Amino acid sequence: MLNVFTSVWALLLGMCLLMIGNGMQGTLLGIRGGIENFSTFEMSIVMSAYFAGFLGGSRMAPGMIRRVGHVRVFAAVASLISAVMILYPTFPNIVVWSLGRVLIGFCFSVVYVTAESWLNNAATNENRGQALSLYMIVQTAGIVIAQALLLTADPSGFVLFVIPSVLVSLAVTPILLAVSPTPAFDTTKPMSLSRLMAVSPLGCVGMFLLGGVFSAQFGMASVYGAEAGLTVAQISVFVAVFFIGSMLLQYPIGWISDRMDRRLLIVITAAIGFVGSILGMMMGDVYPFLLLSAFIVGGMSNPLYSLLIAHTNDFLDLEDMAAASGGMIFINGLGAIMGPVITGWMMGTALGPGGFYLFTAVLFAALAVYAFYRATVRPSIAADATSQYVPFSAATAALAVEVAQEYAIENEQSEENAA
Repeated sequence: MLNVFTSVWALLLGMCLLMIGNGMQGTLLGIRGGIENFSTFEMSIVMSAYFAGFLGGSRMAPGMIRRVGHVRVFAAVASLISAVMILYPTFPNIVVWSLGRVLIGFCFSVVYVTAESWLNNAATNENRGQALSLYMIVQTAGIVIAQALLLTADPSGFVLFVIPSVLVSLAVTPILLAVSPTPAFDTTKPMSLSRLMAVSPLGCVGMFLLGGVFSAQFGMASVYGAEAGLTVAQISVFVAVFFIGSMLLQYPIGWISDRMDRRLLIVITAAIGFVGSILGMMMGDVYPFLLLSAFIVGGMSNPLYSLLIAHTNDFLDLEDMAAASGGMIFINGLGAIMGPVITGWMMGTALGPGGFYLFTAVLFAALAVYAFYRATVRPSIAADATSQYVPFSAATAALAVEVAQEYAIENEQSEENAA
């Protein structure tokens, strides 16, 4: 692992700085929105705009990179991100913030595709798996660090908006200087959504529902904290715990998934996520219980993302797995766009802040019920005949998932050849 880190440390440092910047601006806007007296529903529109931009960027980034190259694309979108972050406190207006979030989401999507292609090029076949694992860890660590940096200044001022702007600008340096020459860029054409749905109804429905869970976590957790009357320090820890849970529980659940019926594990994991959501809704006024619920919800959602991709792969030929991942991420993105809007509407009703957890509870329950139903209408696959579980983060672009899929495919083919 140390050898892998030394070979790609500059890229990982750049990605960490990017994730710190992204994590800070997402949480900070939720806090600042309360200070500016924006309504919960208005903030839900702002938060949803990020995912609309991200989805659009994931579709347009490959064409942009092919036309003008990695360097120009990366430098351009990083500059736009820095500028938009400064505009937020300058123009505290819902329309400006929403348009800014669309642009931020678009730019970060392009940045991820660009950086992930460089990371893939910098890694070798021997260390690609470890490089991808480090990439996922760095992403989560960046978001957690971002929450700590929110305590360094007053959220009603400009400083906390300047910090992520500077960090994103600094992130350009190690990434642009890390790899030479610029790598060739190519992506797999996504599988059609109709074929994906025919191959794995559970995978498609589950990814759509999880999109709502992820966008609620990443976009509305800080809004929930502000509405619930938490301090800035409490909101920071609360948001961080979601991602700490996802990082700590991803690999244990993955290990289990390779040894039992994945649909049963999806039911169990979603049911635990439901219990965690109910705990947060009923005991959210007790801070330790609120943190426990965040750990459970975050710890179940990210493994579910990887589980659903692995389950879908169980019904695909090896050569189709990478193509399927693009479609799965697109479906997840559709759910993510609607998640904050519905959450904000529920929080704006008589439910109050508890609507945040009621929303995730409903989605987890729907996933558990549907997974149980699918287990009754389709025969299970023996554990030793299933595809390899590969840990993914919902914050990655489609390219990283494709690369991870291809790496897993190579491993499975090698094992088949050896057998």
